[in-house]
Parts: sequence; structure tokens; C-alpha cells
Amino acid sequence: MLKELTPRQVHERLRNGKALTIIDVREAWELAICRLDGALHIPMDEIPDALERIPRQGDVVIMCHSGGRSAQVAFWLTMQGFSNVYNMAGGIDQWSIEVDASLPRY
Repeated sequence: MLKELTPRQVHERLRNGKALTIIDVREAWELAICRLDGALHIPMDEIPDALERIPRQGDVVIMCHSGGRSAQVAFWLTMQGFSNVYNMAGGIDQWSIEVDASLPRY
């Protein structure tokens, strides 16, 4: 089963000092438009070759633009044995609505 967090829930966890690894699976050109500080950039198509970069301890939040690609990656990682993975529902687009309106929407 795919676990999800809203951008507001992710923000609250970060604000309360919860250790989270955020992985942004968008393409480089998308990061040039807007990005979350501290997020680890691993494009979706590189995930299978980058498993050693994804921690198996602590919570991992996968994000993209609107939540579709990140849901696919989070599901795939779960199938690879990761039990600590969450999809950020709505992606960075929803983050700009719920958390930080200064982030450009595209």
C-alpha cells in the first residue's frame, strides 16, 4: 500500500524537527523553475541505479510536480523492500498552494 503525506504534513514534520529525506524525482529543467531546499535530486529514470543513495532508515518522502511520478517511484521503492517511503500528494505544485506561495507554479 502506498503511504502519502500532504505538503502541509511534510512541512509540519520538518518544522517540528522530524528527520526526513526528501527526494525530488523531477527533471533538471523543472528544478530550475522551483525547488525545495535540502531535497535530494534523483530524476525518476535514475532511481533504479541510485538505490544506494536512498536511506532505508528514517522516513523518505518522494516528490515531483503534481504527485504522479513520485507515486510511481514510491510504489516501486516499496516493491524493492523500502518500508519507509511516502509519496508527497500534489507535489511541489500543491506545496506552493499549501505551504509557500512564493514558489513559482508551472
